[in-house]
Amino acid sequence: MSNIRNFCIIAHIDHGKSTLADRLLEYTGTIPRREMREQILDGMELEKERGITIKAKAVRMNYTDKKGKEYILNLIDTPGHVDFTYEVSRALAACEGTILVIDATQGIEAQTLANTILAKSANLKLIPVINKIDLPTADVNSIHEQMKEVLEINSEPILASAKEGIGIKEIINSVITNIPPAKVEKNEPLSALIFDSFYDSYRGVIVITRVFSGKIYKRMKIKFIASNVEYEVLEVGYMKIKMIESDEIYSGEVGYVIAGIKDIHDIKIGDTITESLNPTKCPHEGYKEIHPFVFAGLYPNNSSEYDNLKPALDKLKLSDSSLVYFPETSLALGFGFRCGFLGSLHLEIIKERLEREFDLNLLITAPNVTYKIKTKGKYITIDNPAKFPNNPDIEEIWEPYINSTIICPTEYLGAMMELCQKRRGKQILMKYMNTKTVLLKYHMPLAEVIIGFYDALKSISKGYASFDYEHTAPKIGNLVKLEIMINSKVVDAFTIITHKDKVQTTAHYLTEKLKGIIPRHMFEVPIQAKVNNKIIARETIAALRKDVLAKCYGGDITRKRKLLEKQKEGKRKMRQFGKVEIPSEAFVTVLKMNE
Repeated sequence: MSNIRNFCIIAHIDHGKSTLADRLLEYTGTIPRREMREQILDGMELEKERGITIKAKAVRMNYTDKKGKEYILNLIDTPGHVDFTYEVSRALAACEGTILVIDATQGIEAQTLANTILAKSANLKLIPVINKIDLPTADVNSIHEQMKEVLEINSEPILASAKEGIGIKEIINSVITNIPPAKVEKNEPLSALIFDSFYDSYRGVIVITRVFSGKIYKRMKIKFIASNVEYEVLEVGYMKIKMIESDEIYSGEVGYVIAGIKDIHDIKIGDTITESLNPTKCPHEGYKEIHPFVFAGLYPNNSSEYDNLKPALDKLKLSDSSLVYFPETSLALGFGFRCGFLGSLHLEIIKERLEREFDLNLLITAPNVTYKIKTKGKYITIDNPAKFPNNPDIEEIWEPYINSTIICPTEYLGAMMELCQKRRGKQILMKYMNTKTVLLKYHMPLAEVIIGFYDALKSISKGYASFDYEHTAPKIGNLVKLEIMINSKVVDAFTIITHKDKVQTTAHYLTEKLKGIIPRHMFEVPIQAKVNNKIIARETIAALRKDVLAKCYGGDITRKRKLLEKQKEGKRKMRQFGKVEIPSEAFVTVLKMNE
């Protein structure tokens, strides 16, 4: 058992983690060459389409060195985007070491820095790898210097090309030599950490676990400490792309457990599994509770799909424990759920997964952050703009802030600084990493980042800039609630919280956009934007006109006047009682507001 190595791969997005994982699986013979395909650990269609890893994946590799010594290498491939940092922290908790991959052409980027700090704080052994050395633009010496200066890593990096298979043998040898073997405590009571799970329609919840002491075997009575529920183990085994059944999994190993768990609420990521008859006295610390930072409403396009949305969210939460949701109703959209996400990409991915995996057709409202508001001497937390209190009651509004890290080529520095200033950012650091690359740190409101910021950053820098952020203490903001009224009725789905300096521009933008999207009706439809019960912008959709005088060929003017008066009265009643149809594209308009 001293031959077990548990390690993960961390890197910035698109630095070659998944390709390196493919080569390691190929080199160790875990997957036969004829079954090999690109990004084999990225099982979701969405991951392959976007070229990103969304879920951390565990896989077991068996390797025999030249001396005939056998090793079990448990690899966990992790995501690289800032919104999925929680997945990375869970993978790090199950490992003793990590491979840090840096692109030889891009160098150190924002998420490289963030992931290195995470790995160091978890006391993991770091193996630096400079990848893509086969490319003509690779600059190995410069990146080696960056590693020393920015990441404070002085060990010699392994030079590799995952695409060409260069350096794979050296990486495997380094994992065996440098990463500490998993501690084996067979005689202690069972203590196993749940770091992932997913739902199978036939076998229930399948739990992915790292065993720290004791062992799990078939017919064993186990207990989940946080949920305080007991089950009997039906099957155990380990992941080798497919699930391979075995009699037991020991201390130090990573594997899966099936116990016929049908109630998905019994499983909590970060919980400890122990034996019912001989429980452990030291449950694992688990993970820091993650609080969502971005909220948005998810509504079915067809109200009949609401009953399918709840179980779909329940099942998705098993594989993504950072998702938070609770039911809510909207006057415009009906029944739906208010969902909490870790960022705007996380929001986008969850919506797409729900639509693809559960065959739902969903509508999403504009994302917003949580605000802490002091009213009448009491503090309340608001996650839905529609619930924002009236202005006279508000004493203070606290909005969440972030410290953002941007790494970009020096030629885009001016445009990048202008973008951050437009988003109410305050510069706290500017440091040249070398003659071509600069590191910027900005203190800015989270609300300014969640809509369109990442797209604008990539557009300005032609894709070369990288971005990462960490949450910091909230600050008092000069914010107001902007409401949109259509035909004199407030549509809660269009309500947004914005800064006082931007409210006029935002109001005109929304009213003009909605005028172009909402179809004309038989009556005039006013679109108004109001702040504190004061109208600050208005657009009017003209009425469709039916020619009621078409049948009058001459005759007395009083007859024509009578018909026109009758039409006028009909339009007045229609405007009073008529319902304005708002197409789904109108709700998307708010999403694209800051782009």
